[in-house]
Amino acid sequence: MRRRQFVALTVLTATSAIAPVYAQGQSALTIRWFGHMAFLITGGGLRLFTHPFLPRGCTAGFRLPPRLDVDYVMISSRLLDEGFIDNLPPDTKVLAEAGLYNIGGTTFQGIASDHDRLGGRRFGRNVMWRWDQAGIRLLHMGGVAAPLTAEQRILIGRPDILILPVGGGDKAYNAQEAWETAQSLNPKILIPAYFRTSKASGTCPLSPVDEFLQLVPKEKTVRLTNPNYTLRAKDLPETMVVRVLPVP
Repeated sequence: MRRRQFVALTVLTATSAIAPVYAQGQSALTIRWFGHMAFLITGGGLRLFTHPFLPRGCTAGFRLPPRLDVDYVMISSRLLDEGFIDNLPPDTKVLAEAGLYNIGGTTFQGIASDHDRLGGRRFGRNVMWRWDQAGIRLLHMGGVAAPLTAEQRILIGRPDILILPVGGGDKAYNAQEAWETAQSLNPKILIPAYFRTSKASGTCPLSPVDEFLQLVPKEKTVRLTNPNYTLRAKDLPETMVVRVLPVP
């Protein structure tokens, strides 16, 4: 058996429904952060894991993400801090390329973007992932440094939950760029990712999350203490709030 299965692109017809098959708001969604851009997201009959990494540099002090039994793994590139797939269990299904995928009634939209501010000439392409789960629309932007184009904004729409890189460096938005992007997308819940933590090595070029939070109105920000952030579609706020997950 193969160790990894890269999911092939599924071409959808014009009448294909971009929606999950489960009832809106009936299932809770739980999000757990494993550091950097790696999240376990469960609910609505799905278990998804995003952006497994190899601990080094900015992730040096994090544990290697566990070999989780999940339905799919999403990565945004093959870089070791966001697409380390060698530790995945056998036959794990991996979504890695931009495109539209209809899998088991759930649609995943992979949206290509530049991974740097040089038109992708240094770090290549990044894939932003948009999907619906437990009646909630999620967008994980991966590592994106370039401003969004009009076409990308149309494909993204308005996410309910936005996982956004905020730490800067050469491969992702800095605090100001991240806040401008957040305001333009206007999610209901924003979860910062890809920033410097106490787990980083001394050579990590990222900024801490506090630089981003200084731009956010204080009344909109909550630092969570429970590593499992659980919510339902019916409980989503109308206006944007920021939820900072605890460092693993």
